Amino acid sequence: MKGRIVFALLVGAFLLLQYKLWFDKGSIPRAHVLEGELQEVKAKNDQARQANARLDADVKDLEKAGEAIEERARSELGMVKKGETLIQVKERTVPPAPTADAPKK
Repeated sequence: MKGRIVFALLVGAFLLLQYKLWFDKGSIPRAHVLEGELQEVKAKNDQARQANARLDADVKDLEKAGEAIEERARSELGMVKKGETLIQVKERTVPPAPTADAPKK
């Protein structure tokens, strides 16, 4: 009689643990579902990282292009920022000296 009660308690504990293992909140099937969702989220994160890297490269290219445009405007067009003073030095051109071989007019 005592052995049957112990056996019944053990079977009840076993069934309770099996219920928790297969049907409860932290069950094995739920863990598989969550692993699948985790893989999907990781894939989306990787795609977002790649998109961010492309956008970051575009921003850097645009920043460099802006600097290049500004440098060209400064050198070729004499662009000055507010508060700056532009000083241009022009070299005097000297005509070449006549040579003895050159015919005189």
